[in-house]
Amino acid sequence: MMTTVTVKEKGRISPLTIVYSGMFAALMMIGANITAFVPFLVVGGVPITLQTFFAILAGLLLGSRLGAMAMTVYLFIGLVGAPVFSKFGGGIGYILYPTFGFLVSYILVAYLVGKMVEKYGSLNGYIIAALVGMIVNYILGTNWMYFAYKFWAAAPDAFTYKVAWLWMIPPLPKDILLSILAGMFGHRMYKVLKVRRG
Repeated sequence: MMTTVTVKEKGRISPLTIVYSGMFAALMMIGANITAFVPFLVVGGVPITLQTFFAILAGLLLGSRLGAMAMTVYLFIGLVGAPVFSKFGGGIGYILYPTFGFLVSYILVAYLVGKMVEKYGSLNGYIIAALVGMIVNYILGTNWMYFAYKFWAAAPDAFTYKVAWLWMIPPLPKDILLSILAGMFGHRMYKVLKVRRG
């Protein structure tokens, strides 16, 4: 039996939209700190996080506008001080963190992914959208990290643009796999829930 879930009512934000935004904000917090709940998910000293996965999923299920809204809610909650960022951090000071670009990118990721699946609703469309979202996350996040380290985060002398990208190699296989899974899962869940994107 197929269930239709309405997240937009006559151009207004419905209560269910607020619920979904809150739900994805909570999932992002869990994804940022998954190793605190499941310690064995640290591989070779690199923690496995699920933030990119949930940001992509927000766009896949909620669409561009509502997916971006959910990620904006998450970012706002963290910046006002709630411990929802990695290592249960939060506060306005996170703007100066070298990794803040990844947090900002989640808004754009959800928006772009949502836009793509609003036009291309096949399984392949979902998977491609998810992979594009991951690429956007890497590009924005890594470039922000590089410039942050160069201009205000006191990078070591040996730190270069190449080194910044080399740091991203360990989590890359995980993020590719999770993006493909997000595309497959998102396609299946959207068909089941029939969320009316707004």
